[in-house]
Amino acid sequence: MRQYDPIVRGTVVSRLFLAFIEKFIKGKDVVILKEGERICGTGAALGTLPIVQNKAYFQVDVQQNGTWGVGLGNSHTPLDAVPVASDFWGVRDNGDIVANATVLGKLNKPISEGDTIGVCYDHVELKFLVNGEWAEPSITGVRGPAYPIIYVDESAIIDVKFRKFTEDVPSGYDEILAEQTLL
Repeated sequence: MRQYDPIVRGTVVSRLFLAFIEKFIKGKDVVILKEGERICGTGAALGTLPIVQNKAYFQVDVQQNGTWGVGLGNSHTPLDAVPVASDFWGVRDNGDIVANATVLGKLNKPISEGDTIGVCYDHVELKFLVNGEWAEPSITGVRGPAYPIIYVDESAIIDVKFRKFTEDVPSGYDEILAEQTLL
C-alpha cells in the first residue's frame, strides 16, 4: 500500500494551484502528456494534492472514448487496476456511479467523446456536471484524504483541468488549493 504526503511539514504554502497530475503517483503503464494535463495508456493517476478546502472543483474533457473513470481516490487506491474499484468514488465511461467498488446507479446524463465533466467535492458530497449541467446521483461517504483521480484504458484519452476551466465553476466552489501550513 502506498502512502503519499506531498506537503512538506514546516513550510508556508500560499494559494498554489494543483496544476498537474503527479507523474510519480500513477500506474506503471499510464502516460502523462501536455505538461501533466493529458492522461492515456492503462491505469490511474492521482492528483498532486489532497482536497483540504471546503469546496473544490476540477474538470476533465473526454478527448477519445475508451474505458475511463474520474472522481476521487486516496493513498490506498490501486493505480494499475482498470477499472479502478476499491478506494475509488466517481463516474465511469458507461455512466456508472461508483463508491468504493459499489455501483450506486447510472448518471442521468449520457457522456460522449468531446464532453466536459465537472467534479465538485465539499467533503460531504461528490457531485458531477456534464457540459455545465448538474447530473445525478451524487456520492457520499468518500474516505480520504481524497485526491483527484483519473483512470484510462482501451485507447481512452482524458484531459484534466485544475484551473483555467472551460465551463463555469459552480457557485462556492474553487480550484484545488494547497494546504497552508504556518511555521
